[in-house]
Amino acid sequence: MTVLNFLEKICKEPQVIIDIFVNFDCDVDAPNIFERIVNGLLKTALGVPAGSTTTLTVAQDQTFRIGSVKCLATIMKSMSAWMDQQLRIGEFSPGSSENLNSMDSQNIHNGEEGSGMDYELQFDTSNSDVTDSSSLEQRRAYKMELQKGIALFNKKPSKGIDFLMRSKKIGQSPEDVASFLRNTAGLNATMVGDYLGERDDFPLKVMHAYVDALNFEGMDFGQAIRFFLQGFRLPGEAQKIDRIMEKFAQCYCKCNPNAFTSADTAYVLAYSVILLNTDAHNPMVKNKMSKADFMRNNRGINDGKDLPEDYLSALYDQIVNNEIKMSADSSVAQTKQSNSVSRLLGLDNIINFVNWRPVEDKAVGANDLLIKHIQEKFKAKRGKLESTFYVVSDATILRFMMESCWAPMMAAFSVLIDQCDDKAATSQCLKGLRFSVHITSVMCMQTERDAFLTSIAKFTSLHSAADMKQKNVDAMKAIISIAIEDGNYLQEAWEHVLTCLSRFEHLHLLGEGVPTDASFLTVPLIESEDKSQKSASVLSSKKTNALQNPAVMAAVRGGTYDSTVAKASVSALVTPEQINNFLSNINLLDQIGIVELNHIFAHSRRLNSDAIVAFVNALCKVSMTELQSPMDPRIFCLTKIVEIAHYNMNRIRLVWSRIWKVLSDFFVSVGLLENLSVSIFVMDSLRQLAMKFLEREELANYNFQNEFLRPFVVVMQRSNAPEVRELIVRCVSQMVLSRVHNIKSGWKGVFMVFTSAAADDTRSTVLLAFETVEKIIRDYFHHITETETTTFTDCVTCLIAFTSSQFNSDANLNAIAFLRFCAVKLAEEGFVCQDRGAERPRNSDMLGGNATVHKDGFVSLWVPLLAGLAKLTTDPRMTIKKGAVGVLFDILKDHGHLFSQTIWIDIFERIVYPLFNSEMSTPNDQISTSNLPDLETQTLAMKCLVGLFVNFFDLVRPELARTASIVTNFVRSPYKHCATAGVSAIMRLTEGVGNKLSGEEWKEILVCFKESVKHTFVILSKILRMMQDIEIPDRLDSYSETEQYLDHEMYSNDEEEANMETASYAIVKLKNHMALLLVVIQSITKLYEEHRKYLRAEHMSILLEMVSDIATYSSEVSSESSLQMKFHKACSLLEVSEPATVHFENESYQSYLKLLQALQHDYPSLSEEMDIESQVLNTCKKILQTYLKCARHEPCDESSQRNPSLNCAVPLSTTKKEELAARALLTLQVMKLLGDLERESFGKILPCFFPLFVDLVRCEHSSGEVQLALYNIFQSVIGPMIRV
Repeated sequence: MTVLNFLEKICKEPQVIIDIFVNFDCDVDAPNIFERIVNGLLKTALGVPAGSTTTLTVAQDQTFRIGSVKCLATIMKSMSAWMDQQLRIGEFSPGSSENLNSMDSQNIHNGEEGSGMDYELQFDTSNSDVTDSSSLEQRRAYKMELQKGIALFNKKPSKGIDFLMRSKKIGQSPEDVASFLRNTAGLNATMVGDYLGERDDFPLKVMHAYVDALNFEGMDFGQAIRFFLQGFRLPGEAQKIDRIMEKFAQCYCKCNPNAFTSADTAYVLAYSVILLNTDAHNPMVKNKMSKADFMRNNRGINDGKDLPEDYLSALYDQIVNNEIKMSADSSVAQTKQSNSVSRLLGLDNIINFVNWRPVEDKAVGANDLLIKHIQEKFKAKRGKLESTFYVVSDATILRFMMESCWAPMMAAFSVLIDQCDDKAATSQCLKGLRFSVHITSVMCMQTERDAFLTSIAKFTSLHSAADMKQKNVDAMKAIISIAIEDGNYLQEAWEHVLTCLSRFEHLHLLGEGVPTDASFLTVPLIESEDKSQKSASVLSSKKTNALQNPAVMAAVRGGTYDSTVAKASVSALVTPEQINNFLSNINLLDQIGIVELNHIFAHSRRLNSDAIVAFVNALCKVSMTELQSPMDPRIFCLTKIVEIAHYNMNRIRLVWSRIWKVLSDFFVSVGLLENLSVSIFVMDSLRQLAMKFLEREELANYNFQNEFLRPFVVVMQRSNAPEVRELIVRCVSQMVLSRVHNIKSGWKGVFMVFTSAAADDTRSTVLLAFETVEKIIRDYFHHITETETTTFTDCVTCLIAFTSSQFNSDANLNAIAFLRFCAVKLAEEGFVCQDRGAERPRNSDMLGGNATVHKDGFVSLWVPLLAGLAKLTTDPRMTIKKGAVGVLFDILKDHGHLFSQTIWIDIFERIVYPLFNSEMSTPNDQISTSNLPDLETQTLAMKCLVGLFVNFFDLVRPELARTASIVTNFVRSPYKHCATAGVSAIMRLTEGVGNKLSGEEWKEILVCFKESVKHTFVILSKILRMMQDIEIPDRLDSYSETEQYLDHEMYSNDEEEANMETASYAIVKLKNHMALLLVVIQSITKLYEEHRKYLRAEHMSILLEMVSDIATYSSEVSSESSLQMKFHKACSLLEVSEPATVHFENESYQSYLKLLQALQHDYPSLSEEMDIESQVLNTCKKILQTYLKCARHEPCDESSQRNPSLNCAVPLSTTKKEELAARALLTLQVMKLLGDLERESFGKILPCFFPLFVDLVRCEHSSGEVQLALYNIFQSVIGPMIRV
């Protein structure tokens, strides 16, 4: 005990402990005194090993163990105090270390702040070297690596040498290795000798270098061999001995050339001396070698001669009287020690280390020269050790000290506290563990810190309360102390602390008989089971009922520290004795109040920034473990998370953001748990936090409110529980309506929640969300527009989402109506759209809180609104499509005056034009019912576009060409109503802005119109070719009269059926296109009549060309007799009316002639310039020729006049007569036109028309009107000309 008391006094001096480690354990040439003291104390603390005999009583053994642990605890206390002094940590006070935000700032070189000495010792360090941790680290690392190489050498020499050479602890040459083997302490002498005797090339060179480095000059042979064998132990293999002795003999002869005639003599004599030494001093040898035997064995070895007898006799006496002692192993020496108490307890090591000095073996029989050499060597080493004394002030040195001693400390403290219930012993162990945690935490030694802290946590025995004792309660107190005092440094270790707190609270509730959280968070039992349980426990007390539940039984049975759930394999109820024992043990925990636990959480506001994030992260992990327990879910940590958030909500935004990132992920994970009660509870807790957080005002352009509401959004989007989703909507609705004035960036999260709710499959959720959105827009619209630029976009997106609701069609249309309402609000608040160059910051208009009349809101406000409506135009539901189109163009119409020309152009590019990007005709112009709704919507949009263009023509005038292209493109549609609407839109456009159009603008419109009309000719040509390629069957079967060829009777032949369907399609399409072209002609005529004063010659030419092309094409259609026959046959079979091709032709030419005559009358000079008269005459000629062709009359020529018999007339068929009657009206109009010409003009055209008149006289007519008109021409015009 004297030694232990002495050590304890030394260990109480912090600077002494540090200096011992720095000057010995970090010195390559010194032993690891600090490490060996700790290991010796560990051995003493562990007690006498089992199976060992000792004279110590149990009390004495216990006293030794407690004293050793007390020394170890004192060492840790001194190290802790020195660290606190260097880092200025006052008594573990977290308040004083508040500014130490990270360990990087704690590794301070105190030499810069003040003296690095211990102020209590106050020794003079003027001759000492004050060093920093970096140099000590290098020295310590060098020593540790060298010791590793030595240990490896002592196991396998070749591997040890290779390791040391690779780590550059020794050189690569044999001389360097030989010097290492000769001068390094700690090498196993047997392994050195074994390595020197190797036959490999490199070890052999090392052996030669080893021997060559020795100086045997002036030594007799006995002295030399004794000196040679002091550095190693000869190997047992004869060949190795042979190689070593051979080299020794060679070196001895070299140093003493006159000693022997040759090296062979020394070699043989060396072997003889080794044999004599073994024979004389080995107790196993009974028959000793005599001097005569020795001399006889060495005869003739000196080159055939004998050595002097006096020489051999003296050598014999020297060896026999003084044994040659080779270098012995430390392990061998230890085995020779007696089994004493000091050795068993490790006190011999401690005594040696306290009074350490180099061990000097007396060289009995050696000469004075050898003794002097050895003494000088040790003096030189001692002088080196005493010459420099290092003082360190950098606390980082504690890291190296802990790395060397933490494992023995852990073993000593853990074993004793586990095996001993003595309060003094356990108190010392807990103190040691407590200081160890403090040091490793501050020094950021994560592995060591977790090991010490886990050990304390296990000793709390909270996982097995039935075995709890006072020492376990003391361990829990230590945990609380660590949490309060070292909270800034625990980092990930907080999880162990909080796990203990959670288990403590759980046991406290069980002891109080309070119902567990599981009774509220698990699914209730069926009613019958509830009744049976109630009836079975009527006679029991309330507390007994509380204890007889799975949670209590699991706690009584206990488990392991790492177990989180009760053992399912144990099903039997616990006995009353176990319950009583459990209750008595739980009563021990009354020493610790719940207030102390709550103090830990309240104290969290004093943690630094890194510590609070680590604390929250650990608390979330423990809470998740509690909540995921299938048998006993608990909400202790969950409630503490809410408290922690309240306590720390006033931290700076940067720190709070890091905290909330952890909490946000946690709330999302818990909100998505399958346990509905847990999810609802956590969402309500989140609501409480959000309500408090939203009390704080947020500056503009920050995003933290949105981040705070992110858990609501994520859970709303991912949760499968309708109850949770409805609760989220209610929570968000309550938050918005109560904190609307403080919401800034949070609007994004709010609208994202309502957007998700719009797609919910629960009616109540959808309606509640829509009601809230409706109230927000009606009453708080200005809060939306005054925040971030994207807020209004989110609002529009939310309303668009409600248009897709499956529960309420009225809500769908109301959502669109609210988009219109948003536009009204924007206009009322003065959001105008200025040119890009005139944009100004919005806050410049909002100074003083009063909004100015004009605010720039195009990009952030108007465009999202209009783009949202444009997106709805692609909705598959027709009501939504039409409603969106109507509202979109109504907004543009009602508020277009707020937009500048630049903005209008942007609107056209972004919003309007994309509405017409989809194809308006299908491939091959086949009828498809799938795109009819789209065309209907586009047609409506086109009509609205024309109206918009007319209203704001001055602003949108640059877009005339593209608008005209869109409108005229509808004329190309394969659907009659769309094409007709396109023509009507052209007319409306020209009616509205015709008087404002320039000549070029008129030309752009008319050219687009003409190109679209020409496209219809392409479609008609395809239809006619389609009809020509099919064969009409000779049947009289009737088909249902319909223009939709979808339902027909089945044909016996599939090909015939397909042909008839094609014919039906061709008939419908031909009729539609002819009707369209007639509408086009009427529009052209009306266009000329209303706007002729704005039209130029080039415009007139385009109009005439369009009508002329239509008339020409109509003539081509009607002139195809074979095609007409097919149409006639198909219509008969289908029982539908035939296409009125003749009527189409008549109307086309009639309008063309009318237009030409109008031009002649209105613009005589222009008519002459355009040669209108020749166009009229050519048209008249073509009409008469067509009439004659229909009458089957060939033009008269010379051959027909010579052979009148060939011109016998064939009577016309009924069909031809009907066609001829239809053409008669147009023919009469032509003859009237010709007859009204002046005589001079008629005389010019008479040569061209007279043959036609003659043919008209000769041909057959369906009525007499044509003949009468012809008679009038001959009588009134031609007759007078002939008479003249």
